[in-house]
Amino acid sequence: MSVKEQQLIDFSTVLAAAVHDMKSSLNLLQQSIDGLNSCVTADNQPAQQFLSTAHYESSRLNTGLVQLLSLYRAEMENLPINEDECFIDDLLDNIFITHEQYLGHKNMTIEIEQTEDLVRYLDQDLITLLLNDILVNAMRYGSHKLRISAFEEDDWLVIKVEDDGEGYPNKMLASNNVDMQDMKLSNGRTGLGLFFARLIASAHRRGDRKGEIMLSNGGNLGGSVFTLKLP
Repeated sequence: MSVKEQQLIDFSTVLAAAVHDMKSSLNLLQQSIDGLNSCVTADNQPAQQFLSTAHYESSRLNTGLVQLLSLYRAEMENLPINEDECFIDDLLDNIFITHEQYLGHKNMTIEIEQTEDLVRYLDQDLITLLLNDILVNAMRYGSHKLRISAFEEDDWLVIKVEDDGEGYPNKMLASNNVDMQDMKLSNGRTGLGLFFARLIASAHRRGDRKGEIMLSNGGNLGGSVFTLKLP
């Protein structure tokens, strides 16, 4: 391949393809972790702890890869939003099942409170990804309790994720509406997940209204409170 031909390669396209390959490998790794978990006895605490860490880190990595793909598609103005009828109780149940074992390893409890028969039109895959990322971080920074609530307010769907940790740092609260290029990433809770959540929320529109996110501290458990509002 000549130098000129090499220069014609679109690196962003190559990166997107590489992310797809990495996701395939990661899915196999997560299946292996789940299979190994069924082979480890409950009294083997060191092994349980290692599996808990592996589950957490693989979940974070999977979310990060999907976020990269979504940001790439948004940059190309080709982020697909596939809205369909979604039963919110099913959505939240699936999220709980995904993290049930990890919650057990962490000795954490989760309370889910929702309005009965709550149905909305939304992109279930993207909203699930968004909430999975928020819940994984809540499990990391919370102490013992988590809470997810879903309800309607002034014709908005509101979903809150709360924990009993120390709450969002002031820099995170201040960056609630900061553009990605202006964010200063640091260890722990970084700006990528927050930017991604806002991107997905705002892609859901009804007339002149669009989805939004909010960060706060306090709530029912005294820690961080993530709020997603969809029109």
